[in-house]
Amino acid sequence: MKKRLSIFFSMLLVLSMFLAACGGKGDTGSGEKGGDKDAGKSDVPQELSVNINTEPPSLHPGLAKDATSGTVLRQTFEGLTRIGEDGQPHEAAAEKIDISEDQKVYTFTLRDATWSNGDPVTAKDFEYAWKWALDPNNQSEYAYQLYYIQGAEDANLNGGSLDAVGVVAKDDKTLEVTLANPTPFFLELTAFYTYLPINSKIAEANPDWANDAGENYTSNGPFVMTEWSHSDKILLEKNEKYWDADTVKLTNIEMIMINDPNTELSMFDNGELDWAGAPTGALPTDAMQALKDEGRLVTKSIAGIYNYKFNTTEGPTANVNIRKALAHAINRQEVIDNILQGEQLPAMGIVPPSMFPENEKGYFPDNDVEKAKEFLQKGLEELGYKEASELPAIVLSYNTSEAHQKIAQAIQDMWKKNLGIEVTLENQEWAVYLDKVHSLDYQVARMGWLGDFNDAINFLEMYRDAEGGNNDTGWESKEFQDLLAKSATEGDHDARQQMLKDAEAIFMEDMPVLPIYFYTNNWVQAENLKDVVVSGLGDVQYKWAHFE
Repeated sequence: MKKRLSIFFSMLLVLSMFLAACGGKGDTGSGEKGGDKDAGKSDVPQELSVNINTEPPSLHPGLAKDATSGTVLRQTFEGLTRIGEDGQPHEAAAEKIDISEDQKVYTFTLRDATWSNGDPVTAKDFEYAWKWALDPNNQSEYAYQLYYIQGAEDANLNGGSLDAVGVVAKDDKTLEVTLANPTPFFLELTAFYTYLPINSKIAEANPDWANDAGENYTSNGPFVMTEWSHSDKILLEKNEKYWDADTVKLTNIEMIMINDPNTELSMFDNGELDWAGAPTGALPTDAMQALKDEGRLVTKSIAGIYNYKFNTTEGPTANVNIRKALAHAINRQEVIDNILQGEQLPAMGIVPPSMFPENEKGYFPDNDVEKAKEFLQKGLEELGYKEASELPAIVLSYNTSEAHQKIAQAIQDMWKKNLGIEVTLENQEWAVYLDKVHSLDYQVARMGWLGDFNDAINFLEMYRDAEGGNNDTGWESKEFQDLLAKSATEGDHDARQQMLKDAEAIFMEDMPVLPIYFYTNNWVQAENLKDVVVSGLGDVQYKWAHFE
C-alpha cells in the first residue's frame, strides 16, 4: 500500500501513506457523538459518513496501489478470504479451502455468490483478475504480490507465458493455485486487494469498467458503489446480493474527500461526520493534546512506517554517505512530541517492532548529529566538495497535507542547523505526487508503508528490484536479493527470520530509505458507532459496523 503509500497505505497524519495481524474494534474509545444518531433506539439510521481525504487513484483491484483506494475496495469487493474481526483470515468468497501436504497446492471451492449485477462469481473471475495483474502490458505496480504463485514472476518480468502461471479455474466453483514455495501467510494474501476477483464478463467487454460508478462497476463485497463524484465523494450502499448480507447493518456509507484536518474535525463536531482521523482521514496536529485531555482520542499502534525515500540514481542522494548524514541528523522524538503527538515510535529501522522487536532501538541512535557530520564530510569528499555550502540545494517533496508540511519544515530546519545543507520544499496533490515518485522525478520524497500481511518480508520485498513496482528509489543489491530468495525456500522459522534481519541490515547500511517513525492510528468517533474494525495493519472494514 503505496501504502502505506499509506500508502497509508498514506497521506494521512498517522498513516501517511500506510505486525501482528490483530483485529481491533472502533468502539474501544469514547469519542463524542458525531451525528444525529440516537443511541439505544432500534430505528436509528444506519448511515455512516467518513472522510477519505482525497480522490482514489484507481478502484481497479489490479491497479490500486494506495491506502485510499484500498479502503474503498475492502468495502466493495471480497477475496477468497477476508480478514475477520479477530485479525485472522476466514473463508469468504471461498467456502472451503484444501491445502496439499507439501503446502504448495491450494484448492478453493467457491460458495454460491453473485456479482452486484446478478452474474455468478466464478473461479474464472479470480484467474482472470490475477493474470490480468501479472500481464506486464497492464503495468500493475502490485503484481509482485502475486509472485508467490508458481510462474507468476516469470510471466510478469521475463516474458513467460501467463498460461504457465499456477492458477487454474478447474470449473466454475473450483480454483486451484500452485505456489512456488510454501507460503504460511498465503491466506492473508488472498484477502488483499491485488488478489480480488474481477467480473471477467464485464471486464472483457469494457476495459474501462472501473473508471466510474454505474452498471459496469460490478463488485462482490458487502457494499456497492452507487456514486463516484470525482474529487468530491463516493457513495456506497448495502449490497443486498452479498452472500453474507444479513451480517451487514449499515445501509449507506458516504465517503467525502476533504484534505483539510481542521475541516474534518469541525465536520465531526458539527455532526456531519461520524468519524474523524485515521485510518481514512487525519486530525489536526494542533488539536491532538486537547483531544487527549478530553478523553476523546483513540490511539492504536499499527504495523507501518513513515519514511523519506531517496533517489539513489542521481544528485547528492546518489551518495550513500550523504544519505546516512541526512538520516542521522534528524531528531525523530522531537517530531513526534512537537508535531504528531500520537504516541508514535521513532524509527531507525524499516521493519516494525511488532515483527522485529529489536527495532524499538534500531540500527543507530536517534539524533546522532556528530556521526551525521562524519558521514557528511565523507560524502562531500567523494563528490568533490569542500563544504556543505557547495552542495546543490536538496529538494524535499511531499504530498499535500498539514502534517507532512510541518514534518518537512522541521526536518528542513534540522538539516540546515545540523549539517548546513540547504533544502527546498515542494508538494503536489496525491495522484500527481505518486506518479512523480514512481518515475524517480524527485530527490527526497515522503512516503509511508502499511503492512499488507503479517510478515517482515512485506517491508523488504518491494526493494528487491530497482524496477519493482513500489521500490521508487532506484536502489538494488545482489546480496539483498539473494537473502530474500533464500528466505522464500527456508522452512525453519528462526533461520528464515535471521535471513530477513540480515537483509534489513544490508538495506540500512545502504540507506536508500530514511525511516522516521512507526505509525499509530489516532481518531475520534461517534459514541454510538460500534464494531468498526481497524486492524493491526492499519486498514478499516465496515462490514460489521452499526449504530446503537
